Amino acid sequence: MSQQLPGPAEDLALFQLRLRSEAEASGYHLNPDNAFVKMLAEGLLANRQRYGYQSCPCRLAEGNRKADLDIICPCDYRDADINEFGSCYCALYVDSQIAKGEKKPQPVPERRTAPKALPKAKTAQAPAKLAYPVWRCRVCGYLCGRDEAPDQCPICKADKERFELFMQ
Repeated sequence: MSQQLPGPAEDLALFQLRLRSEAEASGYHLNPDNAFVKMLAEGLLANRQRYGYQSCPCRLAEGNRKADLDIICPCDYRDADINEFGSCYCALYVDSQIAKGEKKPQPVPERRTAPKALPKAKTAQAPAKLAYPVWRCRVCGYLCGRDEAPDQCPICKADKERFELFMQ
């Protein structure tokens, strides 16, 4: 998701358009209720101004980017929630049935565990020495082989911090 800070209220509409175009370009749908999307967009922008990153407006952020990486929109739980329930936790992202108005979003249970219960990530080891480490985008699964993770995912536009070392 783009990280440009919009200014006054007229930029909110541009931000909503950017959210929708980035979602559609990546094969996702936003909630068809424009007033609801506007409210969530306002929350994303408020969190960006407050914390410096777009944490999910429906979750309590800690204000620490590293601790909140999993809930920076689009969150790590989006795809699993859409697949199982038809929408993400906050219902910003929805499946095609909800986008077409064929069904309504349903409540989605919280997948996020308490911070102290989160297991430490383990780095997988390749069976042979690779020429470059492989980096994986935690948002969309994009893989790339290079010395460092890209500054931005070319698929979902997630920031560099959303990449994890996948193989060395």
